[in-house]
Amino acid sequence: MTRQTDVVVVGGGQAGLAAGYHLRRQGLNFVILDADTAPGGSWQHMWDSLHLFSPAEHSSLPGRLMPAQPGQTYPDAGHVVDYLTDFEKRYDLPVQHGIRVDAVRRDADRLLVEADSGDSGTWRARAVISATGSWSRPFLPAVPGRSVFTGRQLHTVNYRSPADFAGRRVIVVGGGNSGAQIAADLVLAGIDTTWVTRRPPRFLADDIDGRALFEVATARRRALDAGRTDTGGVASLGDVVATPPVRAARDAGLLTAREMFTELTATGVRWPDGTWSAVDAVIWCTGFRPALAHLAPLGLRGRRGHIATDGTRAVGESRLHLLGYGDWTGPASATLIGVGRTARDASQQIRGLLH
Repeated sequence: MTRQTDVVVVGGGQAGLAAGYHLRRQGLNFVILDADTAPGGSWQHMWDSLHLFSPAEHSSLPGRLMPAQPGQTYPDAGHVVDYLTDFEKRYDLPVQHGIRVDAVRRDADRLLVEADSGDSGTWRARAVISATGSWSRPFLPAVPGRSVFTGRQLHTVNYRSPADFAGRRVIVVGGGNSGAQIAADLVLAGIDTTWVTRRPPRFLADDIDGRALFEVATARRRALDAGRTDTGGVASLGDVVATPPVRAARDAGLLTAREMFTELTATGVRWPDGTWSAVDAVIWCTGFRPALAHLAPLGLRGRRGHIATDGTRAVGESRLHLLGYGDWTGPASATLIGVGRTARDASQQIRGLLH
């Protein structure tokens, strides 16, 4: 079955919901197709101890403040899932869960959105917003010996709690927030953990949280748009937000990084000085790539896989907008508080295109 609508939003996480909110305000007909079977986006798949960087009131989507979580200054992932679930219901957004979009193709004056299964079938849309994020596309580096290591290997997306590693010798790879937070989670639980990074970790000042990061990212974008000198944005401040658990582990001397190993062996790792250590598990906190395979039929990706955009609009296809992929598609657009502004701009542009 092929259905017609003004806009198809691909992805029902925070970016897709923000898009839905603003599309409704623009009076457009739309549908949101989400691969997850339940509301909450990637937040429903996070590790048990994860908390936001910002208080609830500074972590909200447009139109609805996130309520505070009792007993928590920084809400946990479960509270975010509850908030997104409520947001979806409160605004009666037309989200179809359990529908994975395989492809977006040109079809004369429409874009054809092909889903993999379910009653959704195929949609013909006048515009498409891609809001798939990156959680479904974890990145694993090409480290020598990775294929011969006989211990357990997992990515950030598969980590849940220290209880899964009791009595194990664990290496956490990655100098960003997920690497620091998971390493802290493990060492505070008494797990034999080694944290390795390619360069010395750069901790942000202890008083900097998500509120300040959003302001810094926004100031950088305004400077660039005005042709002023690049301020460097969040990257100029550091790589790791000093959340309470990270500070506790760091201040206790438990969170010190070691240089990256040179190779994995069957049962351990080889260090740059030639020494060897036995290891039972490696957790790769090595980031993600944008999940854009569904856009491949449009032929928009450059040599390095990047789709050129003007704001959120794809340069090579004016009917396509990309939302929530980071500074590439708007300052702090991969955050709860930051995605609203770019969602508003995208919906306004789409209305202008269609009317």
